[in-house]
Amino acid sequence: MAVTLKDIQQAARNIEGSVECTPLVHSHTLSDLSGAEIYLKLENLQFTGSFKERGALNKLLSLNQQQRNNGVIAMSAGNHAQAVAYHAQQLAIPAAIVMPKFTPNIKVEHTRAYGAEVILHGDSFDEAAEFALVTANQRELLLVHPYDDEKIIAGQGTMALEVLAAHPELDILIVPIGGGGLISGNAIAAKAIKPSIKVVGVEAERYPAMYSVLRNESPEFGVTTIAEGIAVKKPGGLTLPIIKELVDDVLLVNEDDIEEALLLLLEVEKTLAEGAGAAGLAALMKYKKEFANHKVGIIISGGNIDMPVLDNIIQRGMVRSSRMIRLRIDLRDVPGTLASATQCIEDSGANIVHIHHHRTFIDQPLQVVEVEFVLQTRGQEHAEQIVKDLKEKQFKVKKLNTAL
Repeated sequence: MAVTLKDIQQAARNIEGSVECTPLVHSHTLSDLSGAEIYLKLENLQFTGSFKERGALNKLLSLNQQQRNNGVIAMSAGNHAQAVAYHAQQLAIPAAIVMPKFTPNIKVEHTRAYGAEVILHGDSFDEAAEFALVTANQRELLLVHPYDDEKIIAGQGTMALEVLAAHPELDILIVPIGGGGLISGNAIAAKAIKPSIKVVGVEAERYPAMYSVLRNESPEFGVTTIAEGIAVKKPGGLTLPIIKELVDDVLLVNEDDIEEALLLLLEVEKTLAEGAGAAGLAALMKYKKEFANHKVGIIISGGNIDMPVLDNIIQRGMVRSSRMIRLRIDLRDVPGTLASATQCIEDSGANIVHIHHHRTFIDQPLQVVEVEFVLQTRGQEHAEQIVKDLKEKQFKVKKLNTAL
């Protein structure tokens, strides 16, 4: 094993005082919803918003003076970038970060704010990684790999030390998987401390790299995923053997699963996660039977999400739950009919968000207008009541397809 429990314990001593010992909180509501006893490890509360600080700092502290003077380079979809940039700045180490061109803007700007040189290159993590390797050789910079490095793995494993110190009775630990550094370190520590604990990994369906390798299958990758932090096409050379030996299962979650989990964390726990950070909860809610009646720890690995993306997810979540609906009402195109319809909607207690008139591009008689309403409601039952009230007032109304 490339990394041992002693390495992880030493890493914990190295980073103590410079990285947060984040809370492990019990969620009564999520426990009720899932049928398991749920504890959330809130790594989104680290200063740079993710667990990546643990491994990055442990690696940087291991450099000799010559390596520090020359500087470092890293490739990242965002969280590793911020972690390396921030702690390099604290240690006065020059840092360059290669990030895919479509990295969420909040991660790019925060990385720059920590003093690093940001290089946007490639459409994926793998393209950014190839460019970083070339640049490292050209500029004689030391590469700080995001997951395939013993010091990185040991640093990430410090999380399991904290989790089991707080709640040694846990039966299962759920961990997101990108390249595998996080789950490798945590599996090593958790299994060494408590051999009976199950370690379960989670990948996005669109990037099932580890899942496919473990099953000797050829993976098929999507173009994008909301969980860009774990969108890795090739498992690490160090991490794969560790995962094969110590990880009990790897599960896949789709984009809807991740969105719904993100909203659960936001609405129920009042905590903000990014897509990759919510993947563990997504797996718990999708595969409830596998976790029912167990004490489960879930690593919420990060909370760096672009506000436009978050806004879009919230709006889509409101549509799924019928708290936002679209209705089309056919009205006579004469004064007073629109007012009558809006009065009926007002009486029902809904809030009108948008109104769109359609007079020209419709297949209706000349004196009929189609009016599309976007309404905020209290949920499915309220939405159905609104439609019923309109029909009772003799309006021809149709609830438009809102399935996503």
